[in-house]
Amino acid sequence: MKKLLPAVVVLAATLLTACGGTPAPSATPRMSVEESCKFLNTDTFVPKGSDKEKAGQIGQHYQEVADKVAPEIAEPIQSMADVMKQVAASATGRQTSEQLTQLRQQMDKIGQHCR
Repeated sequence: MKKLLPAVVVLAATLLTACGGTPAPSATPRMSVEESCKFLNTDTFVPKGSDKEKAGQIGQHYQEVADKVAPEIAEPIQSMADVMKQVAASATGRQTSEQLTQLRQQMDKIGQHCR
């Protein structure tokens, strides 16, 4: 019985983590900075619809990208996703000058890693 106990503990821990739902963000495999930059340079996403629909699609796309890329690049992309979600929630679906400035600042941060 003593030999079986460690195996049961390992199995129980494996089942609990496997059945626990969505894996923790740190458990999601991420691209390297180099792979992330290459991915961003070849991303061909094109939103469709009204300005509000496009803003929502862009925000969702940025969110999905942020979940895949290297953490250094994910942080500014997540910020961009948050801005675009705000834009999508606005009456017009168009960026304000302040939001455009925020987006440019985040793009500059990405540019520091992807040269």
